[in-house]
Amino acid sequence: MFQALRGDFLRLRFRPDRDHSVEIVECPGLWLDQRDLNALVEACRAVVASCLNGNQLDYGLFAQGGAAWNRSVITLIRRADDGRPIAFNAMPLLPVSRGGQASHVLHLGLVMVDPRERGGGLSWILYGLTCFALFVRGGLRPLWISSVTQVPAVVGMIAETFDQVYPGQAGTTPSFAHRHLAHQIMAGERAAFGVSDDAGFDAEAQVITNAYTGGSDNLKKSFAVAAKHRDARYNTFCAAVLDYERGDDVLQIGRLDLGSARRFLARSVPRGALPQLAAQGLMIGVQAVLAPLLQWLDADKPLGRLRPAR
Repeated sequence: MFQALRGDFLRLRFRPDRDHSVEIVECPGLWLDQRDLNALVEACRAVVASCLNGNQLDYGLFAQGGAAWNRSVITLIRRADDGRPIAFNAMPLLPVSRGGQASHVLHLGLVMVDPRERGGGLSWILYGLTCFALFVRGGLRPLWISSVTQVPAVVGMIAETFDQVYPGQAGTTPSFAHRHLAHQIMAGERAAFGVSDDAGFDAEAQVITNAYTGGSDNLKKSFAVAAKHRDARYNTFCAAVLDYERGDDVLQIGRLDLGSARRFLARSVPRGALPQLAAQGLMIGVQAVLAPLLQWLDADKPLGRLRPAR
């Protein structure tokens, strides 16, 4: 078990159980040495090949030039016994403006799981763990997230994990923030999730029409094949609002706050992983919040305009 923050970037290594090891790396293209970066890329490509019968993707993380590695948070899961990569999630940080200030939305992007490992209870790692680590590192400030999918199981998982999720979460109506963020994402960040400029967008329902034309063609599914959620409401919702023959996706906007973080710890994290996760969260919090505060209060250290008034 090892965790470190390098500069402003997060790198977390975690053993949730005896069978798996997890590595979370933020923006590896900006600071990881070339040898380690190449190994990370090849591990993710191995997972893609296992999911697509040897084929590869050519959008988002795997687009030509590799720029997405500079702004994405990568979560990679390996088998603990032989180190074989079995799943990963690539979450790009999408630049947006909120309240007139530059900010970002964490996009719950490409998730790939080796078919032999599906149903192994990895979703809490691939989605919640990474978001929780970034939430703690951000000083427990609300973290806005987005997700583009046509899979009912994912729509339901997003709705049940995060707060203020629209669409798909019962009782949540779209606010100005939902509309504003969705507009910015669709206006400038389509390439992050493989949607071309030709795809349409129903802003009222937040549904992307004819979405599989920008590099994500291999991921298009029929409703019969798409994984279903245990709660039939989400399956009914997707069947009603999405045209699977055309290839539609739903754009969900929500956020992680103290309430949803508490639910994640109580409902999603296996009991055996809680002690290690608590230790990791404490270390991230100390490095991201407490240590800078103690340094700021040290009157002997020059901090220019940031020095507290005497």
